[in-house]
Amino acid sequence: MGNTDTKLHFRKAVIQLTTKTQPVEASDDAFWDQFWADSSTTVQDVFALVPAAEIRAVREESPSNLATLCYKAVERLVQSADSGCRSEKQRQTVLNCTRLLTRILPYIFEDADWRGFFWSTVPGAGVRVYAREDDARPLAESLLLAIADLLFCPDFTAQSRKKSGPDSAEDIRSIDSCEYIWEAGVGFAQSPPLNYVHDLNRTELLKLLLTCLSEAMYLPPSSERRSLNPWVSFFCSTENRHALPLFTSLLNVVCAYDPVGFGVPYNHLMFSDYREQLVEQAVQILIVTLDSLSSLTGPENLFVNYLSRIHREEDLSFILKGLARLMNNPLVQTYLPHSAKKIQFHQELLILFWKFCDFNKKFLFFVLKSSDVLDVLVPILFSLDDARADQSRVGLMHIGVFILLLLSGERNFGVRLNKPYALRVPMDIPVFTGTHADLLILVTSRDRRTPAAAASVRLPSLSMLAANKLLHLLEAFSTPWFLFSSQQNHHLVFFLLEVFNNIIQYQFDGNCNLVYAVIRKRNIFHQLANLPSDAASIQKALQRKTKSTVSRSNSTDTESAEGSGAAAPNEPGTLKTSLEATPRIDKITEKSQVSLDGTMMPLHHSDAPRTPAGDTAPEVRRPPRLPHASLCSQSDPPPSPSSLCFYFEKVNRAESEAARSRLSSMSSPSAAWSANTDWVVSWKAKLPLQTIMRLLQVLVPQVEKICIDKGLTDESEILKFLQHGTLVGLLPVPHPILIRKYQANAGTAMWFRTYMWGVIYLRNVDPPIWYDTDIRLFEIQRI
Repeated sequence: MGNTDTKLHFRKAVIQLTTKTQPVEASDDAFWDQFWADSSTTVQDVFALVPAAEIRAVREESPSNLATLCYKAVERLVQSADSGCRSEKQRQTVLNCTRLLTRILPYIFEDADWRGFFWSTVPGAGVRVYAREDDARPLAESLLLAIADLLFCPDFTAQSRKKSGPDSAEDIRSIDSCEYIWEAGVGFAQSPPLNYVHDLNRTELLKLLLTCLSEAMYLPPSSERRSLNPWVSFFCSTENRHALPLFTSLLNVVCAYDPVGFGVPYNHLMFSDYREQLVEQAVQILIVTLDSLSSLTGPENLFVNYLSRIHREEDLSFILKGLARLMNNPLVQTYLPHSAKKIQFHQELLILFWKFCDFNKKFLFFVLKSSDVLDVLVPILFSLDDARADQSRVGLMHIGVFILLLLSGERNFGVRLNKPYALRVPMDIPVFTGTHADLLILVTSRDRRTPAAAASVRLPSLSMLAANKLLHLLEAFSTPWFLFSSQQNHHLVFFLLEVFNNIIQYQFDGNCNLVYAVIRKRNIFHQLANLPSDAASIQKALQRKTKSTVSRSNSTDTESAEGSGAAAPNEPGTLKTSLEATPRIDKITEKSQVSLDGTMMPLHHSDAPRTPAGDTAPEVRRPPRLPHASLCSQSDPPPSPSSLCFYFEKVNRAESEAARSRLSSMSSPSAAWSANTDWVVSWKAKLPLQTIMRLLQVLVPQVEKICIDKGLTDESEILKFLQHGTLVGLLPVPHPILIRKYQANAGTAMWFRTYMWGVIYLRNVDPPIWYDTDIRLFEIQRI
């Protein structure tokens, strides 16, 4: 009954505020205290009892009342922080003000005229909030500093280090908040006892802090570096004396969290885990404060500074093991269904891992120096595979590929990939025996940005399945209509040819499967070398694309191999946020040459990837077709169904159609550009086909002869021959090792900002902080 009366009194106060036509004086404490002094409404109650329409009505019709409400709420937070929240009534007031500001702030941000309100002093308020020597602080600064103080308030959000009692209360102004870090880990050895009340209070304050930092959602996307978020800039500056302990607390809480706990089945159904809510808010605060657009220019971002300076091995190990444990959580399988708790903030973890690798190179090298990188690789590949069939999670696929692109530019990544893959993670890929390199290729071969190119020079032995996947990908990319459909599509062919050249030149001995696949699919390379460049052929190829698309759409045979079909429709009502266009791969990578001593030297960009100096792509004639017994050509009678090459031919044909169908949707011709002869000739002459053509010239006649002489009907003898063969002295002079490393730029920084805030928007649904407000950074679509 009492709770009902509390809600009724709160609702009456809201109605009074919205119906008053005259400004209410800031000194009228009896009126303003109705909103926070005596009520104990939950955050869900506040969102239900303060409708969006009434907030907007006050903003438009009684702007002075809304300004005073915000000012008085911030003033109460400041006063409570100054006093240390020693009484239960003060603590309840803090929570009520926190919930009310969380509700109101998005409606302040959505109006351009109001957006600067918190960054100006309130005229005529009569009270200075967090006064400075020169002038009153802007309301935003006072609010952020109050939140920071309250997050380390003894007996409210932190464990007190003194005995309880009115005479022993600690002064919030004199305490060293580094002694009140929330969890042991980086820079802090003591683990305070768990206190669910403290966790709930921290979560509420972090929710308000995240709302304060969300002004970026109400500005249109812009890659200009001057588009700093003033809330983030101030909160992460030296003005915030709690910056270091807060960064450490957030990081340690995330990396120390173990959702499985003691492993008791179904424990998450019997007990509420208040720490999970805190961890989710903590990881979201971390990725927002580490936003590169907010840290590239302007005042120094202390959160970025602290992150980049972590260097002790025990700290790096703690972070890596913590992130890996959480990233592997969705892969945890037990004999009892749903017995292990599953976390839901996978995307935020991937963003955080990305930022660690990007800002702290010591962490990146630590990740790559041992096989622990595979503990991160497998869940990333799992996420890629899992998100592929969900239209609303396309951003998750992009962030996964971005991370793989960043890792694959390092030498040790290719070395670690050679470890045998023994896990059995539930992914939509065929069962295979091989290494993590094979797993990487099998999963990423469905995406246009396969990171295999950078790691290819260190892959000594690919499985047959992975080798066929690479050839199948090249086949899809080298189709004339795909090459002529976009100004940038030919770059994908260059990148894949780099993969084949690297492996043939530097890892030929152990890659008989790939060599066999190249020989069997040799027509792809011949067609590339003889690609027509006249205007009539270009138009004919583009028209063929249109016809093939129509025929596929009318076809009823939609079955294809291992998950190559279209994404399944989402459940009705699913929300999806739009993303900025992903920058082209040639814009987010730079080509580097690896010298003999392992050092790398960046090469200059050009309009098209270059071939080794002095080489030109020759016009070659197609060699005679091999007998069916040797390479299983499609026009010949197929061998027995037990033959591997029969299986791969069937799989490849099915996947080729699916891949072309997917690629056609990515490559709609631009109205401002169309393929022409000069453009095709400009890059066709630079195709790096010399090494592969020399290989085919030498090995195809030998394989033909073996097949005819021995009457082979199976590829095992051919593989054995290739395994013991050599091309020493027969291939062109080995080209310098070329890898593509990720190159940071404003375009990817903007993509990360829109993706990050889109994830945060969709994850915060209880309460729905930003729902039905005028978001401008991205669009919200209902699928």
